[in-house]
Amino acid sequence: MLPPSQTALYPARPSSFWQRNRASMALATLDAFLIFLSFGLAYWLRYEVRWPAPFNRIIQEVLTVNSVPFDNFLPYVALLTGSLLALFAMKGVYRLPRNAGLLDHLGPIISASTTGIALVVLFTIIQRPLYSRLIYALAWVIIIVSIGVSRATLINIRRWRWTHGVGRERVLVVGGTGLGRQVMDSIVAQTFLGYSLVGYLEDRDLPRTERRDGHFRYLGVVQQLEGVLQSQPVSLVIIALPFWEHHRLPEIVRLCRAAQIEFRVVPDLFELSFDRVNVLNLSGIPLIGLKELSLKGWNLVFKRAIDLTIIALAAPILLPLVGVLVWAIRRDSPGPAIFKQSRIGRGGKPFTVYKFRTMVVDAEDRKAELAQFNEADGPIFKMRNDPRMTRFGGFLRRTSLDELPQLWNVLRDEMSLVGPRPQLPEEVSQYEEWHYRRLEVKPGMTGLWQVLGRSDTSYDEMVRLDIYYAENWSPGMDVRILLETVPAVLSGKGAY
Repeated sequence: MLPPSQTALYPARPSSFWQRNRASMALATLDAFLIFLSFGLAYWLRYEVRWPAPFNRIIQEVLTVNSVPFDNFLPYVALLTGSLLALFAMKGVYRLPRNAGLLDHLGPIISASTTGIALVVLFTIIQRPLYSRLIYALAWVIIIVSIGVSRATLINIRRWRWTHGVGRERVLVVGGTGLGRQVMDSIVAQTFLGYSLVGYLEDRDLPRTERRDGHFRYLGVVQQLEGVLQSQPVSLVIIALPFWEHHRLPEIVRLCRAAQIEFRVVPDLFELSFDRVNVLNLSGIPLIGLKELSLKGWNLVFKRAIDLTIIALAAPILLPLVGVLVWAIRRDSPGPAIFKQSRIGRGGKPFTVYKFRTMVVDAEDRKAELAQFNEADGPIFKMRNDPRMTRFGGFLRRTSLDELPQLWNVLRDEMSLVGPRPQLPEEVSQYEEWHYRRLEVKPGMTGLWQVLGRSDTSYDEMVRLDIYYAENWSPGMDVRILLETVPAVLSGKGAY
């Protein structure tokens, strides 16, 4: 509770349970309606349409339950609805971030729906009514599809509103160094995430002779945070201070809590290797050690099996496509269809990477004369409207079809379908010490930073995402990245 002298200075925030959870309750009400509707549709398919047909004779001759009224199922529908809503809540479906994607929702929804249906089927077996059990299988599928479609619709509506400037969270960034700039760049560039930048506070007093970057709204220094929170409509504070300024965190957190404003802390890149740690306890004394890579041992064997299986299944489609692309490249410009380049793989071992040629034959020789137009930070070269690009090469880059020949690298066990992108030797030669951790895993054709921002992602953020992937790998993460690669490629955002 704020003192009376301070209460009037800050905007009113939702205080009651109903106000704080209004959106979650509305979503739960929608889910309850969809569960009931889905079960009704399953009943209609099973008892009215009598689908699927092969089971009708069994039901007629053995179970004789052709005319079970829907009312008889109402207790089971009520049990199913209550169980699913409780499971959704336990699995955090109603606590997901407002900018969570469809796959973030589908995972817990499928898991909870499977558990809920299993519980109701078990209860039905105990009760032993002569009802068709197939209705629950139909209900399970329809519930997942209907709730999934509803989430996709809500997500798209919400992102459309955010893209058009409606309903965004107003964000204040505390920190004006490189870390804070990265945060602000991401907020401004990715409007679909639902954030609107109010401005930023510098973490140091700048001399009058030093000019501030005019790209973002400067609101003062960290010491003025309390006044800014009083005068600006801020709904989220992102603290992006360098590690040597972390002594300010307690005071910043206190001010945010006093103003009842949500806050988030961005770990400094210097502390990157420590943001995923193992903690042991020795008589009450915490012992902190670095987290080991997940991609090792049997996980590598399992990942390799996944790669080979996917390639084998996709081969009938990809082989004709490769033939068409080779013909189109050779017809578009003189030179070979395949471009070979030396890259650095796992453990710093060099290998030859294969890509479809998207530039003129002498592109590498002309790279030095274009160095001044480099639009990427860090030791990489990226340039929009690169004059070395061929006409068909631009299409290949936008669709990422130029990467297809790297499947040969995957078959040769030099790359994986998912992993950090393979780096050029000259890029690796400019690595900072902490960058080398990305070389501890096999490079991949796609990865976290490709689906999140592609070429629009800063270099340090690319490395950060690659290391996070290596330390937190799971089969589900690979599947998710592969699925999200498709819309990232189709959008063409950041591909150049």
